[in-house]
Amino acid sequence: MKILQVISSFPPAYSYGGAVKVSYEVSKELTKRGHEVTVFTTDTLNSQSRINESVTHMEGINICRFRNLSNNLAAKNLAIAPGMALSLRKIVKEFDVVHIHEYRSFQAIATCHYAKKYNIPYVLQPHGSLPRIIEKKGQKKFYDEIWGNRMLKDASQIVAVSRTEAEQFKQVGIPDEKITVILNGFDVRSFTDLPPAGQFREQYDIHQKHVILYVGRIHKRKGIDFLIRAFHSFLQTWTGDDVALVIVGPEDGYRSVLENLVEQLGIPCTVKFIGYISSLEAAYRDADVLVYPSIYEIFGLVPFEALLCGTPVIVTDDCGCGEIIEEAGGGYLVRYGDVAGLSETLRSALEHSDVNRKMVEVGRWYIEEYLVWKKIVKQVEAMYGGCIQ
Repeated sequence: MKILQVISSFPPAYSYGGAVKVSYEVSKELTKRGHEVTVFTTDTLNSQSRINESVTHMEGINICRFRNLSNNLAAKNLAIAPGMALSLRKIVKEFDVVHIHEYRSFQAIATCHYAKKYNIPYVLQPHGSLPRIIEKKGQKKFYDEIWGNRMLKDASQIVAVSRTEAEQFKQVGIPDEKITVILNGFDVRSFTDLPPAGQFREQYDIHQKHVILYVGRIHKRKGIDFLIRAFHSFLQTWTGDDVALVIVGPEDGYRSVLENLVEQLGIPCTVKFIGYISSLEAAYRDADVLVYPSIYEIFGLVPFEALLCGTPVIVTDDCGCGEIIEEAGGGYLVRYGDVAGLSETLRSALEHSDVNRKMVEVGRWYIEEYLVWKKIVKQVEAMYGGCIQ
């Protein structure tokens, strides 16, 4: 098959979240299976930089990067690349199927329009962006009424990465027959040669005996304020060795709020904000436990990456990864917003290394059995085949 993947940011622009990594891994595995894969994306690297090459090849993938109007807008999930629309108009008819890895974007609108015009089946994968929640609800509603609802109606299939996301689709009226649930996958081999213990601590001057780690965007929806409050509660009764809460991830409009909260609670010496780092294995390796406290999260790659690095995880039961962690028995679950519950779970995670070890072993087994890309991409391939028939 000739397959077109469309996404506003693509490696090495990893700071734009998990969808970047997912689209790359799917494309890479599809090429290994003999398909011709082209990626249309923008030239954004981050809010300050662009990627210079307009046409490149990576792992057998043909990558076409189109200039976006503003990197600052791209950093706010508003990448706009008019040149992509012009190119789509000319060549979208050459592909057998199109896979769009976003929902509310200029690129998605243009791709859906030309795919529909030339009768090319397209798959839409919102990666958690479909619900109108948290912020910009009015703008999202306007987008949906003008473009989004038509895009959903005309899609051959809409991909959910968990049962949680599939339920979100159903709530807005998407019929069951249009929904395909395909979990995200992992390249287990990339977690076999891990950095030495202590490297992350030394690099970022972390001297506490224990490290509680958060990894992800610094955004209101990520539940970091909930984690900080639970950490403060935990410290009130903890009598063991000293503990640091380390927060790793790119700023997404919420860091100053969290820093003020840390000051108000009187714990600035025990909470460390590090910002975005390109390689996370050393951070996972040096953490006693990884906490993923998000709300409305439809999957979340981070807890599974932590497990592959041997780190126990705590996740909220209000996210897609929570349903998978629970099914696998590979970590602790807490209710979102339950400060006392998370505080007590932090204590358990630091006190019961034997339980942690078993959870990590079970979690790794589950990932290797069900979540490797080779198996996941077979499902993607079958879905494409069904769209083309």
